[in-house]
Amino acid sequence: MTKQPNILIIIADQLAAQYLPAYGHKVVKTPAIDALAAQGVVFDAAYTNSPLCAPARAVFMSGCLPSTTGVFDNAAEFPATVPTFAHYLRLQGYRTCLSGKMHFVGPDQLHGFEERLTTDIYPADFGWTPDWSKPGARIDWWYHNMTSVKQAGIAEITNQLEYDDEVGFLAQRKLYDYARAAEKKPFCLTVSFTHPHDPYAARPEFWNLYKDEDIDLPKVAALPPDEMDAHSRRLYEVCAMQEYDINEADIRKSRHGYYASISYIDSHVQKLVATLKACNLDEDTIIILTSDHGDFLGERGLWYKMSYRDPAARIPFIVHAPNRFKPHRVAAPISLADILPTLVDFAGKGGSEMLASPIDGRSLLPLLEGESQPGAVTIGEYLAEGVHYPMHMIRQEGWKYIACGTDPEQLFDMKNDPLESHNLAEDPQQKARVTAFRAVLKARFDVAQINTRVLNSQKARLTLFQALTKGKLYPWDYQPLRQASEQYTRNHRDVTETDVLSRYPLASEAEKKAV
Repeated sequence: MTKQPNILIIIADQLAAQYLPAYGHKVVKTPAIDALAAQGVVFDAAYTNSPLCAPARAVFMSGCLPSTTGVFDNAAEFPATVPTFAHYLRLQGYRTCLSGKMHFVGPDQLHGFEERLTTDIYPADFGWTPDWSKPGARIDWWYHNMTSVKQAGIAEITNQLEYDDEVGFLAQRKLYDYARAAEKKPFCLTVSFTHPHDPYAARPEFWNLYKDEDIDLPKVAALPPDEMDAHSRRLYEVCAMQEYDINEADIRKSRHGYYASISYIDSHVQKLVATLKACNLDEDTIIILTSDHGDFLGERGLWYKMSYRDPAARIPFIVHAPNRFKPHRVAAPISLADILPTLVDFAGKGGSEMLASPIDGRSLLPLLEGESQPGAVTIGEYLAEGVHYPMHMIRQEGWKYIACGTDPEQLFDMKNDPLESHNLAEDPQQKARVTAFRAVLKARFDVAQINTRVLNSQKARLTLFQALTKGKLYPWDYQPLRQASEQYTRNHRDVTETDVLSRYPLASEAEKKAV
């Protein structure tokens, strides 16, 4: 790759890989994503490193696990001193821009992006801090509950639809700006939508793509709480699932809304791809489509995320660049932590040498170019609500290992048991494998120290949040800058020149095309 490519990153929120046709789903309709997958490289074992919004996105930006950055949960500050792919790409000559959600907590709301087109949909303060000092306690004012499931259905407008409409529109407009720019520099545009995250509500045009009777039900039926593994039982209680009567109609309607929301995201993907083509940017642009984490969507009787079971942790990861990488599928496990070194390598092969600090990811360029990586290891770390002690995951070849100091270990044979129905951690035949996985975690993490850091951070943030809500408030929420006096026709510049240069393609180029 000699020429620096443009990069378009499209992130959905809470989109599990298993609900996309590109990963085998038979009901969901996503023609635009299907086209990217057919011409691209599809990673079949892509995982979030931390199945919760803010920690996952901090990993996505930094290539570092939560215990490295301190982004433990949805209310932990992402330090401005942590280098991100946006910083590195700027150093390599890129224009960097974010449209949409990234759930940055703290006063730095850019983290290397030159521009941010929207505010965030979620707060930037410490209000959503969990409290491990009170195991089993539920914080009703912000924890998940089952209202998203009970109220699934059709809506013309919602908080999320309003947000994603803006995200998509401003991202398209930015692509037009790049096409018309006098200075032709490569760009990295990150477009981050909040759908198909619950609540499971969708506009009629997308809801009506599906019939209730066509909506498939969970592959694994709900388990009684006393038959759940320890972590799943905590999630059941954290989300107050025991307080609601969830019936088959609720499950079908929620999945209906989720599928419709995926189709809504697909419509945005179609518009972005069409805009690239209309602006003659498609040939030189690498498109990455992924998500921060998945959604149980009723599997095993569970909902949402916060787990390393596949519905919550396995994500889509598609790289579309047919001029650079031959279409194929990759079996090796990868994760969000691998994005930063991969982008740096896109900007200039060998660029990983410029990294200012160690990261927890690896470049995917060899896999994209057709190499294999037998034995590759992907590691996850979860330090937020739903646990009260650090939880780690290892995904290697056909195996998944999950360890949390308060819970029995879990080991799953993902090749022969993809639904993770049989925990083999106590199987004598797997003793050596479990021992090896334990050794990997022991060498990598001081779990007791991480636990202390999390508890201390939570205590400090809970105190700070209370203090910062007293007296005058100074919110950290991003305020998008919009210089209206520099838009459209203004008298401090030539009117004719504005009209001529704001057109794409220029009139003479359009005439050539017509001929």
